[in-house]
Amino acid sequence: MIKLITFLYGVFAYLLFLIAFLYAIGFIGNFIVPKSIDTGTETTFTQALLINVLLLSLFALQHSVMARPAFKKWWTNIVNPVIERSTYVLLSSSALLLIYWQWRPMQAIVWKIENETAAMIINGIYFLGWIIALLSTFIINHFDLFGLKQITQSMKNKDLKPECTTFKVIHLYKIVRHPIMLGFLIAFWATPVMTIGHLVFALTTTIYIFIAVKFLEEKDLRELFGEEYKNYQKKVPMLVPFIRK
Repeated sequence: MIKLITFLYGVFAYLLFLIAFLYAIGFIGNFIVPKSIDTGTETTFTQALLINVLLLSLFALQHSVMARPAFKKWWTNIVNPVIERSTYVLLSSSALLLIYWQWRPMQAIVWKIENETAAMIINGIYFLGWIIALLSTFIINHFDLFGLKQITQSMKNKDLKPECTTFKVIHLYKIVRHPIMLGFLIAFWATPVMTIGHLVFALTTTIYIFIAVKFLEEKDLRELFGEEYKNYQKKVPMLVPFIRK
């Protein structure tokens, strides 16, 4: 019964991720969804800026702290290691849903592409960014990344495998070290209509991605893989393709 509950918990966390991910495409791109980044009742500029930055900061804090090895080591003394990743995914997705719900639009226009063909091309680039981000998760192991592999192993009475210590570079990871983040950056900035609210979102997330990747994630990867990762850093750019030091 405990294993069944654990399995259902992991599946629920993954389904919530799918909802949050798909909603993000509509939310940021102003497609289909009932509430997007540029819809809703406007408040004062100061109030909207403060609330929006706080929402993004809350997500950044949860997303970064819970991903650190030291936190995971402490956290798995409290929760079952099998659901550690699923819990991370559940809370990250919940933080995203909170952003969608409480986001305050700031509708003043920074730029607007009037040409329909150019706007279509930019929208195509927008969707390409999401495809790159999602595809990159499958390159490294999508189901492990989102906790499904762990709960499946538990249901099959298999021991939870330790963190991977084998370093390999394949596909998009030969072009940039963090293609998932590259995909997000493309999606966040590729828009034919850039409002102040969208700009706040794009700028804040870009700063967060750069800081988290350069000073947190890459530090953890160097400690995990040692000289292999240091050599990888010298050969492959972090986020911008075809750029060398």
